[in-house]
Amino acid sequence: MTTDEKFMERAIELAKMGWGRTNPNPLVGAVLVKDGRIIAEGFHRALGQSHAEVDALKNAVEDVAGSTLYVNLEPCSHYGRTPPCAKAIIDAKINKVVVAMVDPNPKVSGRGLKMLRDAGIEVEVGVLENEALKLNEIFINYIVKKKPFVIMKSAVTLDGKIATASGDSKWITGEEARNYVHVIRDRVSAIMVGINTVLKDNPSLTTRRIDKEGKDPVRIIVDSEGKLPEDSNVVNSDSKAGVILATTSRIPADKEERLAKKGVKIIKTDGIDKGVNLELLMDELYKLEIDSVLLEGGGTLNSSAIRSGIVNKVMYFIAPKIIGGKNAPTSVEGDGADRMNNALMVRDISVRKFGDDILLEGYI
Repeated sequence: MTTDEKFMERAIELAKMGWGRTNPNPLVGAVLVKDGRIIAEGFHRALGQSHAEVDALKNAVEDVAGSTLYVNLEPCSHYGRTPPCAKAIIDAKINKVVVAMVDPNPKVSGRGLKMLRDAGIEVEVGVLENEALKLNEIFINYIVKKKPFVIMKSAVTLDGKIATASGDSKWITGEEARNYVHVIRDRVSAIMVGINTVLKDNPSLTTRRIDKEGKDPVRIIVDSEGKLPEDSNVVNSDSKAGVILATTSRIPADKEERLAKKGVKIIKTDGIDKGVNLELLMDELYKLEIDSVLLEGGGTLNSSAIRSGIVNKVMYFIAPKIIGGKNAPTSVEGDGADRMNNALMVRDISVRKFGDDILLEGYI
């Protein structure tokens, strides 16, 4: 690892400290180096707060003039919720800026780098670029495609079952894997389940981290007929996170009114099969600045999500158990592919272990 890579790796580590708090802004970390020594560190802590570069400048233990700044994303050049970072860098008389990746945001996208270069600052781009791209995959998808980044999470046995034929599913995976799911809930903007999950399990869909206090995601219930019980845990929990009922015009007007009075936001997107149009739902969620959705649905919702093309990433927790039974549900139901060469391919697979369970992650 080169010296530049070492300091950029530290910037990426700092950026991760903002996970779940900056949405829909990117994760950014910054390191100021002078004479081979780190003299300041910073990161974007939360939406509306100082960007990483400014945070680092505030934390400097000595004069930053003539130092080198390492940052995993191009410094912004426009006035948004905060002033432009490129101007702050220029005013601080930074000598060199090392950037991992160009900002895909059209409001920035090279303009920040140009501002720095025009001011006589040396700029280098592309150090640990792949790592930076993966770190901000949610932000990049949100900015470029103008849709939330959807992660389909499922816990399955070795024979692909998500429950027994009787419907028992507690628990397929062990405690370590289940705890990690709450880490992911803490990072995303929203969690989405189908109405059958609510009727069967009556979950609160909150975040329960064992290492620190977690942030609850917005809870989204896909329910085409408006069956969501008014006394359900998800509607009546003490969580500050909102609840969205994704439904259709089939919901009874009186039920819609009662749920709205309880604080539930109603979004109607009628599909051609009388179900919820998930593609249109993603457009509505984008307008609400929801940049990411953790899909924790059953086989029916997962099938609809895949068929509609909204899934970006899959997370499969595989437990060393065999349930068997032709009527035991699987993670993706529906008609499925008719031939093997029509199967949906998953790329860039990574593997991790959580106790006895294995997590497979990949991209559609």
